[in-house]
Amino acid sequence: MVNFKWQLMDKQKKAVALKYNKGKDSAPKVVAKGKGYIAEKIIEAARENNVPLYEDKNLSQVLEALDLDTEIPSELYRAVAEVLAFIYKLNKTAAQ
Repeated sequence: MVNFKWQLMDKQKKAVALKYNKGKDSAPKVVAKGKGYIAEKIIEAARENNVPLYEDKNLSQVLEALDLDTEIPSELYRAVAEVLAFIYKLNKTAAQ
C-alpha cells in the first residue's frame, strides 16, 4: 500500500494539503487548506512531519476552491500527477 500526503503552497501564504491512500482512495483528497496564519500552520506541520512541500501557485488556487475531504476532479489529475512524480523522485533519492 502506498500512502501520500503533501502540501501545495504559494508565496502569498496559501496552503493546501492533499492525501492519497492507494487501494483505498480513487483520487487524492483535500485534507487541509488555508491562508495566512492557517497556511503557515499547515506548512509548519508538514515540515515537522517530513511531509514534502511542493510550490505551485496556480494549482494551489484551484485546489483551495475545493471543499475539505473532497477528491480532486479528473480535470486536475494531470497537474497532481506532476506532484506525485515529484514525491516519487524525492522518495527514491531518500532511499538511496
